[in-house]
This record gives sequence, structure tokens and C-alpha cells, in this order.
Amino acid sequence: MSIESETLIPFQQARYEFPGRKRVGNATLHRWRLQGVRGCRLETLVVGGQRFTSREAIHRFIQAQNQPQAAEPSMTAAEREARAAAARAVLAGRGI
Repeated sequence: MSIESETLIPFQQARYEFPGRKRVGNATLHRWRLQGVRGCRLETLVVGGQRFTSREAIHRFIQAQNQPQAAEPSMTAAEREARAAAARAVLAGRGI
């Protein structure tokens, strides 16, 4: 976060900057700042003992939450057949 190029807002005011009808709770803001969501944290900084974030940081945080999730890699037909054969062998060994 850049102090010179971003619009800083007091951290407590950030609860009003998120879209939607409900305000974001203080505890939620602190959780997003400390733990993050899906690997992304809300950026903040401290100036003179007061915590700030920026409208741009909120925008980046929201964008990161809406990125498409990577799909699980699918198995090839050969891998699937190999696993099925291994499962059949285990079942046959147990008399099933």
C-alpha cells in the first residue's frame, strides 16, 4: 500500500466502504487484516498510533475474493484405470 498514491481512510471507517446493505463488523475487519480470506489479507498501516487502510486496498481485497478458484486437476483415463485396477485387486484379496 502506498501512502502517496492511495486514498487512506481510518480503519474504523472501512466498515462503511464495502458494498452491500450491511456494515462489516469490526471483528471481521480485524480478522481479514490478521488472518485473511483465501490467502489474501486486507492491507493496513499504522500512522501515529492510528490504523488506516485505503479504498484501493479494499478494492484489491474484494477482487482477490472473486478470482476463479483453480479447478482440481483431473485424472487421465490411464490413471483412473490404474486406480480402479488397484481397488479391484484389494477387494479380490479380501474376498469381496
